[in-house]
Amino acid sequence: MEQHTRTDAYVDRYAARAAGMVASEIRALFAVAARPEVVSLAGGMPYVSALPLDTVGAMVGDLISRSGAEVLQYASAQGDPLLRERICEVMSLEGIQACADDVVVTVGAQQGLDLVTRLFVDPGDVVLAEAPSYVGALGTFASYQADVVHVPLDDAGLVPAALRETLERLRRENRRVKFLYTVPTFQNPAGVTLTAARRAQVLEICAEYDVLVIEDNPYGLLGFDHEPMRALRADDADRVVYLGSFSKTIASGLRVGWVLAPHAVRAKLVLAAESAILCPSNFSQLAVREYLTTQPWREQIKDFRELYRERRDTMLDALDAFMPEGCTWTRPAGGFFVWLTLPEGLDAKAMAPRAIAERVAYVPGTGFYADGSGHRHMRISYCYPEPHRIREGVRRLAGVVERELELRDTFGGVAPGGSAGGVHTPGPDTV
Repeated sequence: MEQHTRTDAYVDRYAARAAGMVASEIRALFAVAARPEVVSLAGGMPYVSALPLDTVGAMVGDLISRSGAEVLQYASAQGDPLLRERICEVMSLEGIQACADDVVVTVGAQQGLDLVTRLFVDPGDVVLAEAPSYVGALGTFASYQADVVHVPLDDAGLVPAALRETLERLRRENRRVKFLYTVPTFQNPAGVTLTAARRAQVLEICAEYDVLVIEDNPYGLLGFDHEPMRALRADDADRVVYLGSFSKTIASGLRVGWVLAPHAVRAKLVLAAESAILCPSNFSQLAVREYLTTQPWREQIKDFRELYRERRDTMLDALDAFMPEGCTWTRPAGGFFVWLTLPEGLDAKAMAPRAIAERVAYVPGTGFYADGSGHRHMRISYCYPEPHRIREGVRRLAGVVERELELRDTFGGVAPGGSAGGVHTPGPDTV
């Protein structure tokens, strides 16, 4: 009888690591955010309609007609050799000199992160991650029972002094740090970029403490104001494992990413990929290869940059125009996201249902911290909505914030987790 009253009859049978598998803040929002009357500033979906879809469709059709028997067949776990060569050409735009043999094609960068974590992390190992950090990475680390320790960001990216202080403290505590996970360029969710000077400092500190660096770089080619920055991997091929993706520069639905790793790590990644999926989709790989070989992909990336720049400008202008005093936000130079900090006493997670009622959606900041802090923060994205929808969404959101301020001033009190701060919330939970 007891078994029939449980929500999950299998709860006693799951592996211990399954306890860390919970729905992300973003996925929980999708059902309501997808309603046409809701302006969604929540998701990070690329605007794939900007692709020349007729041309791409004809390209894929021709590929199937010409090489269908190959395209629809199994492939190697490491990925198509010619695609790996094209990937090296793409990475060269960020100063990376790589050999195609050290590239492993994955089902999006997310699978690459999962495989790397699987290879390196035992339960209880420490993973360092920015505060805030990409929600998908935090989910992966939790599934492998890692202990995530946050290191704060500011408007210039990861703070080197805080990284050193954290590593020194963990060394004194005799805790094993497996790697630093970072999105150094147009960071998700904060939108900030690690400066060139700080990149050198971060690499120097990680070398001093013998810490591997996982560089996740899906937005690196989508800068608005200058040519791509030099990747961390370009300056330390032995210590940096680089994760790349075509989800933002071609199409997310193709699910093609890659890992560039030191040679010995690459060999284990191939074995891990074989056991996980046997091989990535040959159809998707060869479609991307064909696109990179036959289409003006550099020009298309420039088109994406201009499109996202316009939407970024629209969002920043709307925030300046509508947001009440006391709100602050980052001003990204590329990528998809703005990180907004609410005035003292407001709670973005508690406010989210009221925002949905006003037909606007965002992602509360709590999803980007392993310990659930970040109540005063939210991620808002400009990549997908049309500019007029962005402006209307920000107007609606500002109205919600204004009403929350009125309630705060009427009834008093400080929201759980509230604290002062800009990009990060300094304190024991983040340093």
